Amino acid sequence: MYYNVFGEKVSRARYREMQNAAKNRRELIAGGCFTRRDLMKLGLITGAGMLVAKSGLSARAGSFLPQMQAASPHVTPFVDPMPFMPIKQTVPSLSPAPTVCPNTAAGEGRVDCHQALTLLPPQKFYTVHQKAAQVFVSSSLPTQTLWTFDGISPGPLYVARYGEPILVRNFNDLPPVSQNGGFGLPSVTTHLHNGHTPSESDGFFADFFEIGHWYDQHYPNVLAGFQSTHPPNGDINESMSTLWYHDHRVGFTAQNTYKGLVGNYLLFNQFDTGNEQTGFHLPSFPQFDIPMIFADRVFDANGILSFDLFNIDGILGDVFLVNGVAQPFLRVQPRKYRFRLTNTGPSRFYSFFLTNPQDLGAHNLYRIIANDGNLLPRPIQVESVTIGVAERVDVIIDFSQVAGQTFFLENRLQQLLGRGPADPPVILPAGQGTSVLKIIVSGDQQALAVRAADRSGDPSMMTFYPLPDNTAPPRVTRSFEFDRLNGQWSINGRFVDPEETRFTVQQNDVEHWILNNLSGDWQHPVHIHLEEHQILTRNRVPPPNFEVSRKDVTRLHQNERIELFFRFRDWTGEYPIHCHNVVHEDTAMMMRWEIQPQGDLNRNP
Repeated sequence: MYYNVFGEKVSRARYREMQNAAKNRRELIAGGCFTRRDLMKLGLITGAGMLVAKSGLSARAGSFLPQMQAASPHVTPFVDPMPFMPIKQTVPSLSPAPTVCPNTAAGEGRVDCHQALTLLPPQKFYTVHQKAAQVFVSSSLPTQTLWTFDGISPGPLYVARYGEPILVRNFNDLPPVSQNGGFGLPSVTTHLHNGHTPSESDGFFADFFEIGHWYDQHYPNVLAGFQSTHPPNGDINESMSTLWYHDHRVGFTAQNTYKGLVGNYLLFNQFDTGNEQTGFHLPSFPQFDIPMIFADRVFDANGILSFDLFNIDGILGDVFLVNGVAQPFLRVQPRKYRFRLTNTGPSRFYSFFLTNPQDLGAHNLYRIIANDGNLLPRPIQVESVTIGVAERVDVIIDFSQVAGQTFFLENRLQQLLGRGPADPPVILPAGQGTSVLKIIVSGDQQALAVRAADRSGDPSMMTFYPLPDNTAPPRVTRSFEFDRLNGQWSINGRFVDPEETRFTVQQNDVEHWILNNLSGDWQHPVHIHLEEHQILTRNRVPPPNFEVSRKDVTRLHQNERIELFFRFRDWTGEYPIHCHNVVHEDTAMMMRWEIQPQGDLNRNP
């Protein structure tokens, strides 16, 4: 039998055509690192954004499917354990010592001076090396040459605390373009997603640096408002917990993150302590508090990671990775766990259910405690949770009453196109989705002793931070139209220009932003850097309870209008707003804006 990436049967001739076309496309882009604009200039993409149906190039000529791609080789699921990413270790010092302004003479790629290096001097130092390495993905696939942080993908886990500023020296040791295996650009900028970070350390998409250079990123780990609304320490109600980092190089975010440049970053404080016997009494880190990075990928006939630059809508894979391993298993004890779920894309959405294969009719409930790394005012009990690209959700699952049983974390959201799920969404029956993780609950006597020793709190009784006030009148209300233009993706009718500031926010002021989706059947997970927002309305009505929260990514569904509340503080400089379907981001659906002491009143930037 022969299949496409959606699991549909195809003829042997069609399968060979798809394989040949994919091979030809890879050879076309190998070493060239073409952008969408390059392909349009070469006449390989039409003005409407469709791949020209050239013989031996387009595997979808004569097909109405927007994506025809051969299935990856079969991967035997649940035979490999889920890895735990190692905690990043500090170094005693850095040489040369960090400087406020860029040390270009020593090879630093930074352009702008640090805003807070002397105000909030780093207490810990780290070095990290971006480099190619051989990485295990599955027992069913060959070891892969991926791009990594310190030789692993996902990269090492940063564990930080509020009140302890850190500095990370990031080295670009990647191979030259000629050794990129057909995709990826060894020109990088690392974004700490959701960090309350000065612009020069944010990983802004145009702050990339090249092979042989390094870049000092200063992460103050300080609460928002420490210099304005809540001096001197910031607003405790704006504490964050689960962050992640990834490459953000303009035009190549999709390729570079797909190739492996992602990782998690956790933040603790005096309430979310990492110790279940203190603070909010959440399950203890690291034994019972487990970050999980989700991604879906496509592999070619030889089992090697494949990226289709010609994809128009968004890339969907048929091999599902958790912490870099395809459909692994995880052994847990019969007690409460905190799972931190991060969707790194590139284009897939998930609706996660906890499925018991012995009782498919059961409604296995768990509790959401955080949305986009921000703890909710109180936990919410659910049967499933939907996660768009770049969103994070922290959940508590109580296994105490199911010792000896096996469960699957099952994605039951049907998504046939890279453009996003259907509207309304199609939820598959239990057992008919994709089980991405097998969870085996121990049932021996030692496990039962662990259950008795569980000191974490009862989530039904927990309360966390109240939401910051969102009633202050806005200085200005700005509108953003997410649309499709000449085969690329646009905001307010224009493509990204890294050198152009489209509007300027006035520091320490309140704004409302209205997001409008005019692109038809496509969905856009919209990310705004620096400050979290609160959703005021979806289509002019209040959002559902799990979105009564602070967020940094909001799923903009088909033909939807969303109004957001923002308060911008503490730092100045450039930041982006963009779609986090990274295929859309790299094909121009991004806009640069700035924060300055004086802002403008541009309502339609």
